[in-house]
Amino acid sequence: MRKIQLITLLFLTLNTFAQKVNDKIKLFENDLNHWDKSKSKKWTLKERMAFYEVNAVSIAVIKDFKVEWTKAYGYADVSEKKLATTQTLFQAASISKSINSLGILKLVEEGKLGLDNDINNYLKDWKFPYDSISKGNKITISQLLSHQAGLSTSGFGGYAKGEKLPTTLEILNGLKPANSNAVRSIFEPGLKFQYSGGGTTITQLILENVTGEKYEDYMNKNVLAQLKMNNSSYNQPPAKNIENLLATGYNVGQEVEGKYHIYPEKAAAGLWTNPTDLSKYIIETQLSLLGKSNKILSKEMSLTRLENRLGVFIDDFNDVKYFAHSGGNEGFVCYYVGSFEDGNGMIVMTNGRNSMLMEEIIKSIASLNNWKNYPLESTKESISLTIRKECHKNIDKGIELYKNLKKNNSADYNFSNESELNMLGYELLREGKIDSAVKIFDLNVNEFPNSANVYDSRGEAYFNKKEYTLSKSDYLKVLELEPTNQNAKELLLKIEDALKK
Repeated sequence: MRKIQLITLLFLTLNTFAQKVNDKIKLFENDLNHWDKSKSKKWTLKERMAFYEVNAVSIAVIKDFKVEWTKAYGYADVSEKKLATTQTLFQAASISKSINSLGILKLVEEGKLGLDNDINNYLKDWKFPYDSISKGNKITISQLLSHQAGLSTSGFGGYAKGEKLPTTLEILNGLKPANSNAVRSIFEPGLKFQYSGGGTTITQLILENVTGEKYEDYMNKNVLAQLKMNNSSYNQPPAKNIENLLATGYNVGQEVEGKYHIYPEKAAAGLWTNPTDLSKYIIETQLSLLGKSNKILSKEMSLTRLENRLGVFIDDFNDVKYFAHSGGNEGFVCYYVGSFEDGNGMIVMTNGRNSMLMEEIIKSIASLNNWKNYPLESTKESISLTIRKECHKNIDKGIELYKNLKKNNSADYNFSNESELNMLGYELLREGKIDSAVKIFDLNVNEFPNSANVYDSRGEAYFNKKEYTLSKSDYLKVLELEPTNQNAKELLLKIEDALKK
């Protein structure tokens, strides 16, 4: 009799728990910004996905060191009417760097690498070409993982299907068919933070040179399999047998040519995965910090990894710490966050290029699960998306709408972030509307005259328009505001060549 009572009690407990989770999900779906009392309008998740032109969202929520719920919304591929599921695979983009750091630090724990040794001690196929810029200081593996190596090449654009892929050495040297610049020093190592996917690509080569294995094979066997991330892979291009699981990438609703790009820069941007698999990485990190698991790293190495920001970023909200990383490839945006101490976290993956929806999702979940000290500032509406349709119809009327909203409704829209107009300008540029793009970039320069990035963007538009003198002026301004900007230096050389012809 007692056994039946215990079973009944367990059933009721589980049923109550399930109902609470379902209530959370329902509120999340029906009133995404429920926590934001400044908003007069209720928005469903579906409505926000439409507003931000994001076709698919996949989510995993972690509570008390376990996955509380997972769910996917929308279409993995619109033209094929392929619905997103929790098994759908997305490009993890720069989140790849977090998982990469586990593989590198595992080799450190095994004594095969030294965190603070010269990287050239481990490179066989290629040596980093130190020059006067590094001032005699050697680059270390720790600096590569924490973006303190003073290196160029922040990110990569990937390659369309059918394009010839460069080798790792061609990528590092900036040689064709690589479409990125050479990875070189832009200031001395250890001086300050400079995000560099190029530096992460050097760790890819180090791993292969030290282990004698292909990068993807080593990572699968020693990291992904150990975490039971069985649906994840660093293979580039992805294996044929998982093609039906791959999400298609979209840029502001437009399908990426060939459905997605290929990234031979595997450590920096090459992981295909889903939130369910990434939740295993977050939970393992949390348990390792507590000394309760060591599937990849010891407690001591996990602490070293997070304290020194090796493959992760740290947010400290009034002494409550969270580790996190974002990612953005062509047609994909994603983000994960996990707490240091109380077992909370989440992963959001999308096949769009708009990160603002992710921010709303993260705050919604943080509020529902009462994340300690996690900031829940009110979110303003995107000004670029608000004026976007008008700009496509008539650029001058779109800019007029921008100015009117700023004058009369400035508190309601996000006018403080330069990336808003920049995003719109690049959308117009991609569509070949160069004159319209220039007008948006002009507006952005007027709004943010002290930002090197806005001049860089307008300079690129002028260069595409073959107005080389105006482009030169903008890139000179970039260097005035940001003397180490490698992209500006290289574009100025191209401009000089163009002016001589």
